[in-house]
Amino acid sequence: MAEKFKFLSPLGLEDEIETIPLAPRLTSLEGKTIHFSITGEPDLTIYLDRQLREAYPQVNWTSKKSYTPTPVRLTDEEMKTTDAVILAVSW
Repeated sequence: MAEKFKFLSPLGLEDEIETIPLAPRLTSLEGKTIHFSITGEPDLTIYLDRQLREAYPQVNWTSKKSYTPTPVRLTDEEMKTTDAVILAVSW
């Protein structure tokens, strides 16, 4: 009797995913709140943080720093009041 072989598709199976569009760009930074999230070595981004604050004084800057590779999550209240986020990963 001949042997039977079962082959699997090399394409694999794809589960459906929900796609979420990008947020629209801000038309102006005037009066906006931008959160600066720093992970890794926060000391490496001191200069960048200072430069952004000096270059854009009209922006309300907030920041959180973490020595881990995972960013510190925004609270629900911060999500409601933050217009944009800059994530800085430094090692």
